[in-house]
Amino acid sequence: MEKSPTSNVKGIFRRFTLFRKSDGHIKKKRSFQSQKPSLSEDKYNEVITEEFEFEATEIPLKPCAVLQIKDYIQRDMLKEAYLNLLSLHLELKLEQSALGEGESHSNLVNKEKDLNLLYDALRDKMSVIVRNSSALPSRNKELLVYVATIILEEEKKQPGEPGEMQGWREAWRDAVLNGVRDTLEKIPLDSREQNASWLAVHLENLSKAVKENLERVKIELLSSYPADFNVFETYVSCHHEAVGEHLKSLLEKVTELKDYYALLDFIIQRFPSDLRDHQRALVMEEDLNKIKTSYCHCQKEDFKLALENFIILETEVWKTKKSLIRTEDGFLTSKIHMDICQLISSYAENLEKIDENLGKSVVSSCLEELNPFYTRFEKEFSQHTDSLLTSDLLDCCLWVEYQIAYINSFSSLKENVQCYKESCLAQVEKLEKEVDGLTQRLRKTLMDHFKSEVKPYMDGMMTKKWLKTDEDFKEVVSKIENYSWFCKSMRAPSVQIFVNDVHYYIAKEYVSQLMKKKYSCKKTKNEDAAIKIKEQWNELRKLFVEMGSSLKWLYPLGNYLSDIIGMEIEKNIKDLLNPLVSNYPDISKKQLSAVLSFRDNGFSLEKHNVINHFTVLKRDAGNTNHEHSFFTDIEVLF
Repeated sequence: MEKSPTSNVKGIFRRFTLFRKSDGHIKKKRSFQSQKPSLSEDKYNEVITEEFEFEATEIPLKPCAVLQIKDYIQRDMLKEAYLNLLSLHLELKLEQSALGEGESHSNLVNKEKDLNLLYDALRDKMSVIVRNSSALPSRNKELLVYVATIILEEEKKQPGEPGEMQGWREAWRDAVLNGVRDTLEKIPLDSREQNASWLAVHLENLSKAVKENLERVKIELLSSYPADFNVFETYVSCHHEAVGEHLKSLLEKVTELKDYYALLDFIIQRFPSDLRDHQRALVMEEDLNKIKTSYCHCQKEDFKLALENFIILETEVWKTKKSLIRTEDGFLTSKIHMDICQLISSYAENLEKIDENLGKSVVSSCLEELNPFYTRFEKEFSQHTDSLLTSDLLDCCLWVEYQIAYINSFSSLKENVQCYKESCLAQVEKLEKEVDGLTQRLRKTLMDHFKSEVKPYMDGMMTKKWLKTDEDFKEVVSKIENYSWFCKSMRAPSVQIFVNDVHYYIAKEYVSQLMKKKYSCKKTKNEDAAIKIKEQWNELRKLFVEMGSSLKWLYPLGNYLSDIIGMEIEKNIKDLLNPLVSNYPDISKKQLSAVLSFRDNGFSLEKHNVINHFTVLKRDAGNTNHEHSFFTDIEVLF
């Protein structure tokens, strides 16, 4: 059965319940004074029999004028405005019910229009009150009670009723959000020119403002709302949303590494977890990825610039001919590897608590940037230090120290980046190859310089002058001793490689002098030559033992050759060939002939037999691979 308009009006009055809290209790008051009704007595009595709970106030039987209601709204008199709106709503419902069929209803249309406009104005005013509530909590506290009650009552209206509007709760939340936005906009924001730490300071103030604002909500606003409004949760959600919007606007102003870091630190680390809306991120994933990408790019450029500055600092060392650092262990080194490692480590540590994956990306980027750095460093080093070799002895010694220091320094760099191998395997492995290549080239440059120093004296060996004097040999020994002292400043494994290279080169050059047909012993001179070779070879052996050479397989060679050269009876040389061929199977027939020629340049049948016996030994040995190669690198100049 269809309900009468009068029963609908009763429903409106029945639903309208306003509460005022006092001393922690809810008081309900009933007051209704008789007035002469503008409606029929029966209908009026039917309406007023309902009970209204509203603090010592009644819904007027006849509403105020529209302008008066509008004035109530403008003056924040929500109670008066809403009661008159209800009265106007009642009047309109009863008049619509009383309207006879065929009668004009233009007046009611205008009244309904006025009612709707007044409801719009009321909701706008309520939004303003809610928007300003956190900024002016004490002033708006009582008004918020009316706001909440009006919303609850309006949500109970049936669709289609005069003045009925949807979205009261949504409008309330929008007002809360706009109020939060207003609060954030008031936080001071210096320009980059005013304060280099403009963003970090602003974000600190932002975090502080959010905490203070939510604390104010807890203390001063919660009591104004019923529990089902979920006020604190709503304010947390709105702060979360507003802060996200604010951060997105700040992102447009950020261009420097420290500011990208400040943003990431705030978003991921500093924004309080208990204030987060866990249903959505503080900023969209797209924006967060943009910040991370920009951070990585800036970090890479920052690191690249730092590397260039390191080269500039080293250049000043070379120009001013400053000595480099010597560690407690006596090793020469440069600070460059320490500066590089500390810089990478600081990048990783800064991001460790923020985003572990971002930290790995930054470290990976830095390791990749080191690869072209080595080439730039090597070029600058060569250009600025090669001139030292044309100067005095002290400058030459300084040049050697520089080579050793950077061999040590970059070897240490290779060791120090091993801690990133698990997270950046490919980058570390590539860096290892680059560092190995650089240290190898530095060692080769050092070795080439050593060769250039000893070569003139090595060329004086196995000559008539050599047989009479030790002058050239002493120079060679002196050079080796100098480099032996330098090698004490070089770290493993480079020192072992370098010592072995020096040992191998000296041995090869010494033996190769026998292959150049510069001198041939006459009469008993071969015995003198053999004695000198053995003495010098043993002296060299002693030097390289002290230096720590691991090429022990070279030590017997000098004695084998000196025994052949010093053998008085030529046919007995055959008995000496077996250990020579066994230990140095790459020796050729031509090379043995050169040794025999140095012993005695004359032709004899015995010499021919020695060569034939050597050929048989080589044939029997076959082409078996041998652990070492020596004679292959020696050219015979016949």
